Amino acid sequence: MDIEIFPHRLLGADTTERLLNDLEDIEGVKRMVVHGPRLPPEEARHPDRRTIKIKGEEVNLQVKTGRVLLEIETEEAIDDVREACEDNLPFGFEVHVGTFIRKQKTVTDNIKYGEDLDKIPDEMVGLTDQSARLSDRATIIKRKKEQ
Repeated sequence: MDIEIFPHRLLGADTTERLLNDLEDIEGVKRMVVHGPRLPPEEARHPDRRTIKIKGEEVNLQVKTGRVLLEIETEEAIDDVREACEDNLPFGFEVHVGTFIRKQKTVTDNIKYGEDLDKIPDEMVGLTDQSARLSDRATIIKRKKEQ
């Protein structure tokens, strides 16, 4: 099951960082995708084009966050997601439940990537920007298993 968080305005880097860290703390969240317009190149020195830390890992923020997609395991996580949004998005937001992240490779992926399609790990399906270079498409932050 997927959730779309649609803030009522574009998020800055600091707000994105706080929100993603709070969402990462939620037990039932499996994957997160940040969508939005691309930020200008580094030479433009845009204040939001910087490295943010998500659970101690550095992630190069390349978009102005317009919405966040989450893949969740159970419906119980929805209330926790809403609470995290209320804490970080005082200007308002909407939460939609549905299918927003692709779960399997498509014919279009086969046309775009050709033989390189097998190089894309299954956990990256639905998370990549097809117009970006493979190295710039997504950052995977592995959740540390508690022992």
